Amino acid sequence: MPAYDFRCKACHHSFTLTYTTFDEIDRAEPRCPRCGSGDLSRLIRRVAILTSEEARLERLSDPSRLAGLDENDPRAMGRLMREMASELGEDAGPEMQEVIERLEAGESPEAIEQSLPLEADTGGSSPADL
Repeated sequence: MPAYDFRCKACHHSFTLTYTTFDEIDRAEPRCPRCGSGDLSRLIRRVAILTSEEARLERLSDPSRLAGLDENDPRAMGRLMREMASELGEDAGPEMQEVIERLEAGESPEAIEQSLPLEADTGGSSPADL
């Protein structure tokens, strides 16, 4: 069902109208449910773009994403790690989330690595390996 967002120019009320068919939209003369005015602005909703996993991985491998990255800036490294996790669409897990937040706060990777428990017994990786 198509839905459209409007804002009334008279009373500034925002609202959504849902239609059952696209033909109904062509015939509709929407009015503000609060004041009855027909002087409306149509609002644009947020747009989502679906991409394949292959396209997301291709974007991640683009060398231009690393252009200008200061590898000595923990904040920049944290932003890149958050962006990569978001691009993959997977939950990074609480440990990785903590590392990203600490990097974004400016903490050095070495300090983070020293404060995390060793994972040598489980075969895990340290923040320095990332």
